[in-house]
Amino acid sequence: MELNIKDKVAIITGGSRGIGKACAIELAKEGAKICIASKNAINLEKASKEISEITSNIIYVAADLSTESGCQSVIDATINKFESIDILINNVGAANEEDVLTLKRSTVVNATSLKTFSYLSMAQLAIPHMQKKHWGRIINIAGGAGTSPNAYNLPLSFANAAVLNMTRALSNQVSRDNILVNVICPGVTNTDRARELIKGRINSEDTNLEDAIQALGKSLPARRIAEPEEIAKVATFLSSDACTYVFGSSIYMDGGSRKATP
Repeated sequence: MELNIKDKVAIITGGSRGIGKACAIELAKEGAKICIASKNAINLEKASKEISEITSNIIYVAADLSTESGCQSVIDATINKFESIDILINNVGAANEEDVLTLKRSTVVNATSLKTFSYLSMAQLAIPHMQKKHWGRIINIAGGAGTSPNAYNLPLSFANAAVLNMTRALSNQVSRDNILVNVICPGVTNTDRARELIKGRINSEDTNLEDAIQALGKSLPARRIAEPEEIAKVATFLSSDACTYVFGSSIYMDGGSRKATP
């Protein structure tokens, strides 16, 4: 399959580790020019060095993407270096787990302000550059909590539900410009962040992290959790010329854990 991603310019937010870094690596393998962005400059530098082994067309921008100025700085840096924007993968944002009965308003605000507002601002700022070329791809990463809330993941569920709705609204508005906007909804994925959360749930000293991860995986129909590279491969397809008729769609990569019907 010919993806025709070579020399396309891609921004990946939350690109310093986990799913975001995996997406940047896959796109770089296909010849894309890469900008990764997040708040942590140290992690960005490490990721950039790793990606530079694949391509020299890599920059990184440390920015607070919960702010409009932070989002603008990523767009400006990308245009200054590569002169265009073709692909946007919105991936930044995480949230703490809290019991819904004691959930603090500040936890919900923090979860939604980064994921929801950064996704919207980045899309709004990138779309005019895509419209100039009558081509663009936007992929939002919104975890499965958006449709499978529980007593502890509500902050992330709120943010992800907003991303699902935003994806459809953006798609409806820009599809005429050959800009395809879609969302991937991963379940538990083998990232540093997920491992930190799983470690925090271990109550027994007799259970180690790897055993807990395996047990969680075996509870899924897939019998294992996802790897970041698996999510990245689907994101790469959605970023490509091969993807021509997927509009405003939600693609669930949760190992079959979602309880809702499609």
